Amino acid sequence: MANHPVLVATSPGHGMSTSYVTGRTPRSVPFIIIMEACERFSYYGLVAILMLYLKNELRLGEAHAKEVVHLFKTGVYFLPLLGGFLADRFLGRYRTILALSVFYCLGHGWIALTDASRSGLYIGLALIALGAGGIKPCVSAFVGDQFGPAASTNLARVYGLFYASINFGAMFGFGLIPWVRDNHGYGWAFGIPGLFMGIAAAVFFAGSRHYIRVPVQSHSVDPNPAQPKTGLRSDLATVGRIALVLAPVPVFWALFDQINTSWVVQGERMTPFTVLGYRFDAERIQSISALLVLIWVPILTFGVYPWIDRRGWKFPALARMATGMGFAALSFVICAALQHRIQGGATLSLMWQVAPYIVLELGEVLLSATGLEFAYAQAPERYRSLVMSLWLLCTALGNFLVAVITRINSTWIHATGTTEFLFYAALMILAMVAFIGLARQYARR
Repeated sequence: MANHPVLVATSPGHGMSTSYVTGRTPRSVPFIIIMEACERFSYYGLVAILMLYLKNELRLGEAHAKEVVHLFKTGVYFLPLLGGFLADRFLGRYRTILALSVFYCLGHGWIALTDASRSGLYIGLALIALGAGGIKPCVSAFVGDQFGPAASTNLARVYGLFYASINFGAMFGFGLIPWVRDNHGYGWAFGIPGLFMGIAAAVFFAGSRHYIRVPVQSHSVDPNPAQPKTGLRSDLATVGRIALVLAPVPVFWALFDQINTSWVVQGERMTPFTVLGYRFDAERIQSISALLVLIWVPILTFGVYPWIDRRGWKFPALARMATGMGFAALSFVICAALQHRIQGGATLSLMWQVAPYIVLELGEVLLSATGLEFAYAQAPERYRSLVMSLWLLCTALGNFLVAVITRINSTWIHATGTTEFLFYAALMILAMVAFIGLARQYARR
């Protein structure tokens, strides 16, 4: 189990707040939560309209558009390695978040000003990937930095709130930006997410005097001078064990992130439905994914997990993650069944797609919310940003895997949608079996 951050009370920005000592939720947390909600609105608002914009407006075709989306997301989730390195070695998490937020805002601005032309879009996506990817591990770890040993019992609850803020922002991004596009065009649809990213940076900066900032630690000298080399080797060995147990996780994200590509394309061939005057189409239904997380998190956190605990049953973090993988596989089996009916000529309401969303989002909460807490809690103190980067790297590898499989399929295999869905379900089951074996080995250690 990783130690809690060592704090230095040198200034208001670096001091040890009363909440840190007593266990109350620190004053800094609301600023981080609001910032994260606005940033996620910005990111998912862009992602909501990206697939069909590439496919239909830029006329890239389904396969090429799918590749571009997943390669963009590969960059977003690979660049946390850079952000984590800068934070751990040079700038610290606070300054890294502020610095890379500038690139994030520039990327959105570039897309809006160039009217999302092909070259303008690609440059903007690259800048957004640098900004979004760079701050990801820092924000996740920065939440944990605000807590000390006396407040450790609140950490799981606040991480649940942090995860809920991500999905709150995502829900409105998915739900609002396609509506803006339909009523005001792509210029506003690409511009508003940039505005919200600016708000996110401003809110984060406004909370500066409340933050607990963990000083950058030297990687050449161990905190224990009596055994510097032993301590460093031990920390690196711990990071290696965490990386090994997370090795099958990218397959989960290869499935999950197709809600922005393959599921959107499937939704295009289904009939939209209306709820309370709001029309759900292939793009807007993506908002259901975030809404379901906001439903599943309290159900599991305050209902299912305590119910299991009261009966003395064991459902540890790694077991929850494995169960989440199983639900992801099941969701793709359901999609395959829907696709089989569509390819057979049936006209289906888009409401049918809610079923795999319910199953997949249960899997996401079981795996992702748990994995986020697991990665921070197990990481050595000096490598927390790096370990959070490794967690996010799982998503990058999953998206890259989809891009590679899509290229191979479109070039040589030409499999149908039903076959593709079943292929990914089978791949997930194999990865789940591998994860269970690695998790048992990790637990024994």
